[in-house]
Amino acid sequence: MLAENKKARFDYQIVESFEAGVVLSGSEVKSVRAGSASLTGARVIFKDDGAYVLGMTVPKYKFDSSEEYDPLKTRKILLHKGEIVSLSTKMKSAGLTLVPVKLYNKGSLIKLEIALVRGKKKYEKRELIKKRETAIGLARRLKINR
Repeated sequence: MLAENKKARFDYQIVESFEAGVVLSGSEVKSVRAGSASLTGARVIFKDDGAYVLGMTVPKYKFDSSEEYDPLKTRKILLHKGEIVSLSTKMKSAGLTLVPVKLYNKGSLIKLEIALVRGKKKYEKRELIKKRETAIGLARRLKINR
């Protein structure tokens, strides 16, 4: 796994996930494989000619000699036309958002896992934190009693 959006799993409830390709230049691929990409705050939008990811940070590769480089540029996502249509209709009808969750290798290709998500309420996040803390506390007590 090259990059993961851990905050997305905490802030959103994942409804459905998909695998998509992402268009990157050669130096961007090397930078991603070095583990320097970040998906925090990224989202997917639809334009007339396809799907694009906004907010994905891919820093400049340290051995790249090109002058101008924008690490936050909009990158195209490779999906079939039918997938684009179904995702956009699901987003509009159910009020869902499309968020990138993982960036990973699949053979020699770099893939992006995107997910249809529904936002969690504040009280749901608090409950999740409370459950985690009680589970950790219980595990510690069991470990001490042994």
